[in-house]
Amino acid sequence: MTPRTTDGAVVVGRSVAERALVWVGFPALGAGVGWLLRGLVVWVVTVPHLPLPGLLRFVATVPEPWLTLAGLGAGAVAGGVLVVLGERDYVTVTVDHQEVGLAHAGERRSLRREQVGAVFLDGKQLVLLDRSTGELARQRGDLPDAGRIEAAFSAYGYPWRAGDPHREEFRPWVDDAPDLPAAAHATLRARRRALAENDDTDADELRTELGRLGVVVRDEHRRQYWRRVRPTGGPHT
Repeated sequence: MTPRTTDGAVVVGRSVAERALVWVGFPALGAGVGWLLRGLVVWVVTVPHLPLPGLLRFVATVPEPWLTLAGLGAGAVAGGVLVVLGERDYVTVTVDHQEVGLAHAGERRSLRREQVGAVFLDGKQLVLLDRSTGELARQRGDLPDAGRIEAAFSAYGYPWRAGDPHREEFRPWVDDAPDLPAAAHATLRARRRALAENDDTDADELRTELGRLGVVVRDEHRRQYWRRVRPTGGPHT
């Protein structure tokens, strides 16, 4: 699927056909699961001497066709809920000569073309660096196909990279090591707690705070690795 174009910009995201397939397919799959569960319930209550919850026995007494319709309906609703949750996790990337737009979970942010020094995929995250190698954005979520993302940025001459060009500069964080200021250590400690609690929102906010301190952080197996941002005017990526 090639990127869609609107007003001179390339929009990379889920196509109408892909979304239609998901909206139809998941509820249908859920309905099928509901139908199978209905049959399982009817069979289980016939097994002698098997202790069953009262609710399960009550469900089995519902007459047909209502039991089948209820199973199909509940499964379809469950499938629909999964679709809604999945829609919120979709990421749409818009690229033109002037800016990059990132839309996810009902929010959109824009980055000016002249800010961008490098663009690459880091695992399942889209990363944009500025010209001093600091992070402009690290977008997580359900990204479009990697090839389509690369094609969109390359079409407008953005500096696409096959991977993080500064990966070898990262080192594991050691608390209170002398090569970082106290404020950075305090922020990394707070971020370590956020990661341990699976608090992605807090971890992202603390990542931004580290960026203000001139520190870039990345995570591997819940461990933090860091590097310094290059001084403005240094060699570009």
